[in-house]
Amino acid sequence: MAPSTISLRLTNRAPKKPVKKLPESLDLPRNATVEDVKILIAKKTGISDYNRIGLFDPTTKKTLKDRKALIGEEQGVVSTGELVVKDLGPQIAWSTVFMIEYAGPILFHLLIPCIRQYIYFFPPYIYKNERETGVSPIQWILFTLFQLHFFKREYETLAVHKFSANTMPVRNIVRNSAFYWIMAGLLSAWDIYAPGSSSDRETFGFLDGVGLALFFIGETCNYIVHKHLSSLRKPGGTEKGIPNCIGSNWVTSPNYMFEVLAWVGVILISRSWAVVLFICGGIVYMRDWSKGKESALRKEFGDKYKKKRYTMLPGLI
Repeated sequence: MAPSTISLRLTNRAPKKPVKKLPESLDLPRNATVEDVKILIAKKTGISDYNRIGLFDPTTKKTLKDRKALIGEEQGVVSTGELVVKDLGPQIAWSTVFMIEYAGPILFHLLIPCIRQYIYFFPPYIYKNERETGVSPIQWILFTLFQLHFFKREYETLAVHKFSANTMPVRNIVRNSAFYWIMAGLLSAWDIYAPGSSSDRETFGFLDGVGLALFFIGETCNYIVHKHLSSLRKPGGTEKGIPNCIGSNWVTSPNYMFEVLAWVGVILISRSWAVVLFICGGIVYMRDWSKGKESALRKEFGDKYKKKRYTMLPGLI
């Protein structure tokens, strides 16, 4: 019969920047979770936010990501009787990270139309005055689509998504936000609202109608998938489930597929190089995330999971 407690040596992962007051060992109940251990170590070391504590497998050196996993079931930890610890530094909630990321495009698409006379005064732009070169109907449509998309993202962050990790290091916020703030925010807004740009059109044509339809279909289906994915995880949980919703028979991550569909719609309306650049960059990120999800589902569910050949775009990725 396995003992009810487990004794672990604690080792600093970064000896040059050790966790101060880290005890040499801990006696833990075998049913203690990774999160329980973080809380206990934080209390013993005087660290106010237990999310700063990073725990690592001593054999693989990989972080113990699942905060609800039982420490007594981590084979590398149990076999060596050791747990590697590191202070990850100040943390920020993942929901806050997403709120900040998506705020960038919202703000830039509000700001640039308001200051056009101050930023488009040099060639090749032909800004004369607001009466002659004001924001066109197509540009206002694109303004609305950007706001709808990113306010939807903000709403989903607050009311739909359930995060498996509590926090991330504060130092990463600039890196994580830069893509949205620069690509979807500054560059896209700069090109779309410029006088004489490909978006500066008065007439709403057939291609624009197709783009608008793709945008709303993509956004609606993307929301449906996000709601379904959220339903697979209990509040505060980290468990995974097998997706079974619209598009999940085609690809691993149908939310990414519908995300791309919506942005193809924006591209058809804007005909903007900046929007193309943004979504191409996004596809690179989503490709890696979707492949990681496919690998995780295969590993966790085995034969119960119907393996997918394509992870986000049928016939392509």
